[in-house]
Amino acid sequence: MDSSIILFFSLALVIILYISIITRLSRGWCSCTICQSYVDSRWRSRFTNLCDWYTHLLQSSPSQTVHIHVINNVITANPVNVEYILQTRFHNFPKGKPFSSLLADFLGRGIFNADGDTWRFQRKMAGLELARASLRAYALEVVDREIHRRLIPVMDSVSRERGVLDLQDVFRRFSFDCICRFSFGVDPACLELSLPLSDFAASFDVASRLSAERAMAVSPLVWRAKRWLDVGSERQLRRAVADIDALAKEVIRQRRRFGFSGRRDLLSRFMESVSDETYLRDIIVNFLLAGRDTVGSALTSFFWLAARHPEVGAAILEEADRVIGVGNTKITGYEEMRGLHYLRAAVHESMRMYPPVQFDSKFCLEDDVLPNGSPVKKGTRVTYHPYAMGRIEEIWGPDWADFKPERWLRDKLFCQENPYKYPVFQGGVRVCLGKEMALLEVESVALTLLREYRVELIDYCPVPVFSPGLTATYRDGLPVLVHRR
Repeated sequence: MDSSIILFFSLALVIILYISIITRLSRGWCSCTICQSYVDSRWRSRFTNLCDWYTHLLQSSPSQTVHIHVINNVITANPVNVEYILQTRFHNFPKGKPFSSLLADFLGRGIFNADGDTWRFQRKMAGLELARASLRAYALEVVDREIHRRLIPVMDSVSRERGVLDLQDVFRRFSFDCICRFSFGVDPACLELSLPLSDFAASFDVASRLSAERAMAVSPLVWRAKRWLDVGSERQLRRAVADIDALAKEVIRQRRRFGFSGRRDLLSRFMESVSDETYLRDIIVNFLLAGRDTVGSALTSFFWLAARHPEVGAAILEEADRVIGVGNTKITGYEEMRGLHYLRAAVHESMRMYPPVQFDSKFCLEDDVLPNGSPVKKGTRVTYHPYAMGRIEEIWGPDWADFKPERWLRDKLFCQENPYKYPVFQGGVRVCLGKEMALLEVESVALTLLREYRVELIDYCPVPVFSPGLTATYRDGLPVLVHRR
């Protein structure tokens, strides 16, 4: 590309950026303290992460609700509002076109980026399949195999060599291998001892990050222009999505060639009812995002907390010795896992403090009023914030800052909280279908590693630093030393 073309592209982007700024100014620039702190990034002087600043605002609000006018976003940590958005007035708060357009290239028409009939069809299909005992047994088989054939050898190798291990990277590789086998019926082998990173996994990371960064642009016109010109981050995104598409299409082609009847992976189940290959690709990529990034994030936060609270790990092991036997790390079924009440409480408590998805947004279709009296105009982005909700005293009490699994127990039995008080798995109509499988994976890994190893954090950091993205990712990973027990 010669210099004249580069100059043209640069001038075009500058003009588009100028127009977008003028457009926003013409709508009326808010000068309130909150909006100015957002625009000027003044919040950075006091808070490590944007989610911590939002938490401060919501803790300070009598209604646990704030409106950031410059981005037209109503943000709430009020459980009554959350129930209204996710259940009572579900149809007035869809994902919406502004959100789906941001992720369309990556997630297409998949379940996490769809509304209406498209969403309903996928949810019904997924719900029927994920509820089958045979599919749950297959998921348990996949997880157990990955733990004993790959995760433990990697941990043993690092323990012997006394090297530093990025536990976040290991968990992301582990969950990626699991979900690819479960969803696609293929094995990317990202967690072999050499820790290879497949092109598909790398492209998936790039596509996820760049799709999330679109929302940070001054205006949608900026990323749309870059996409039209095929420059910068949008060129990277296009190439990453092309890699994902190529592999997904090849897997679908192989399934059609060798047959999918009788196979236990999720793709084969869907292919019995869906023939559109692009639609199949979208469905599977959405399940990959859910099964890989959220599980990896949940495990990272669990071990970040467990390393700081060895008494919690000791209580988990004591319970496991009593329920499934001393030294046994193999879980044979869902019923056995349900008997580990303290383990499940610790996992839920970890996600209360550090949810894999820190916030979720909808868009208001018609003018509405939230139960706490907050008006919401048509077209307004409405966000509920699980990260902040885990830090609200009115919800969790004055000890909300404590890592305390006991808050989930009644007479030593695990008790689930109201989903609108704890919307880590969403709630209402869009409640997570894969919740039980995700918990099984997290709990299986947690129990195995706690029994076999002692994890020591390399650096002390009072608050994790998160990178921008669709799920919570520790910016610097989770470097640890691993010691055999």
